[in-house]
Amino acid sequence: MPQEIRFGDFVREITTQHEHLSYNHVTSTPKLDAEGQPIPLKAPPIQLRAIDAFRLIKPYIGTRLQDQVRAVVPLALYLMLFEIVILRTDVVDAEVIAAGLIAVILGLMLFMEGLRVGLMPFGEAMGTSLPTKAKLPVVLCIAFLLGIGVTFAEPAIGALKAAGQIVEVENAPYLYSLLNDWAEVMVLIVGIGVGAAAVLGTLRFLYSWSLKPLIYLTVIPTLALTFYIAQHPELSKMLGLAWDCGAVTTGPVTVPLVLSLGIGIAASAGKGGSSMSGFGIVTLASLFPILGVMGLAVYVEQAVTPAEIIASANSLSAATSGLAWYESTPWAEVIGGLRAIVPLVLFLMLVMHFVLREKLSQPRNIAYGILLCVIGMIVFNLGLSYGLSMLGNQTGSLVPAAFTTLEHVESSPLYHYRVGIIIALTFAWVLGFGATLAEPALNALGLTVENLTNGAFRKSLLMYAVSFGVGCGIALGVLKIVFNIPIVYLLLPGYLAALILTWFSSEEYVNVAWDSAGVTTGPVTVPLVLAMGLGFGDAVQAIEGFGILSMASIGPIISVMIVGLWINWKVARKHQRYDASLNTTALVGKATLNRKAV
Repeated sequence: MPQEIRFGDFVREITTQHEHLSYNHVTSTPKLDAEGQPIPLKAPPIQLRAIDAFRLIKPYIGTRLQDQVRAVVPLALYLMLFEIVILRTDVVDAEVIAAGLIAVILGLMLFMEGLRVGLMPFGEAMGTSLPTKAKLPVVLCIAFLLGIGVTFAEPAIGALKAAGQIVEVENAPYLYSLLNDWAEVMVLIVGIGVGAAAVLGTLRFLYSWSLKPLIYLTVIPTLALTFYIAQHPELSKMLGLAWDCGAVTTGPVTVPLVLSLGIGIAASAGKGGSSMSGFGIVTLASLFPILGVMGLAVYVEQAVTPAEIIASANSLSAATSGLAWYESTPWAEVIGGLRAIVPLVLFLMLVMHFVLREKLSQPRNIAYGILLCVIGMIVFNLGLSYGLSMLGNQTGSLVPAAFTTLEHVESSPLYHYRVGIIIALTFAWVLGFGATLAEPALNALGLTVENLTNGAFRKSLLMYAVSFGVGCGIALGVLKIVFNIPIVYLLLPGYLAALILTWFSSEEYVNVAWDSAGVTTGPVTVPLVLAMGLGFGDAVQAIEGFGILSMASIGPIISVMIVGLWINWKVARKHQRYDASLNTTALVGKATLNRKAV
């Protein structure tokens, strides 16, 4: 039971029950030199016991570790329990997967902290200093190159590259070629798309352009090219990959760095005061890479034939006896982490030195952050190979046992066909809903939107709307794989509906809705959903398992704009009632005055 005391007693106790300590007792006696001048005292280094050091860093590490644990552990437990309880199978290589998940958590924790300490100061400094020290073409060129650099540093890019090893060249030669022969070029094209989005987003910040025309000018050509590629029997098999590339680009590196640069430029130019100035660039960074990858696919189709791709792949596999040392674990992950971070850091340092002519403030802290980024990326890549990808692929390859016969699952199908299909779709929906709800970026977006709309669009409502849309999108993506539905039949109606809703929605909700698709695809969700889709496609013998991420992106756009229209309708209806009550009160008051006058 807490004990209550009078405030007067408390003041008396702290006034009388204390000891005076002389300052001379806590400082050393000053020493004098030969001339009688005091010698400056150099404080000795602080000596800490191991337990004291642990107590100091425990809160620092604990809060950062909790964010990643909340994002990874619930999803991993859900997948494992689904395998054990619903699919009645044991988790294969559970110890390896558990170690991989721990590596994912630790790697993401180190990477995100390094990003905050080491890389974000670059973006903020460049954003505020570039407009005053460089002309607009130079600023846009740097924004473009930065967009390319951050794409290579995205953790989820590694998952996209790893997917190329699963695709069968005979089933989808152009898809195989893009993911293997043209993998580096494809990532470069994706980076160019992000760079172009950074340039256009920066111009939008500077000149306060509306997002709606930019969406129409981007989405309509993308849909037209999608429809053109869908007519080609072989080329159409890469549409799912192209649209999935848009989801991979908007991760924890691209969004903060490019946004901080663009908003800093707008603020320095005196045009960043709009409450919605931070929205829109994520949307463009999702759409431009899709257009770029489809353009690359058209070029590859003109350059080589399917027969040449198959022959080249077969001859290469026959000539290759084994992987080189730098292509095997753990060296591949180490080299991948260095290649992702070091070139980006060198580019930022060159810009700071030669363009801005500024020295880095707190260089030790920045070096510490960059080191954390590199180590975190390496550890995350290892965890991705042995944790998330293994678990997602394993679960995805087992879920079809609920409704179809699989050789590696006894007693399959486990349920009646329709019941099994419902179980598979429910599994996908819950996975998408839960994974999105756990994204830290969505929570931050919800707080921002609630403040900007003065509470009309509550944070919880936005989070549930986005999560619901992602869940429905992933369920549709699974449905596409199960029944081998051409993805164009889902993309065209979905984005046409989004364009119609964009026309009727206000600018604020359009910005939020289209950007919400970007915050749903984090470094945990993308590899997990991508691996699950590929495993699912392999189990049901689909040609390819891409497309789930693209459906997960269109879902929240539609759901958020529908909720936004409903909120606008509620607000307008409330205003009408208020105006009607004011008119009624005014009429009653006027009638009363007339009666008194009579």
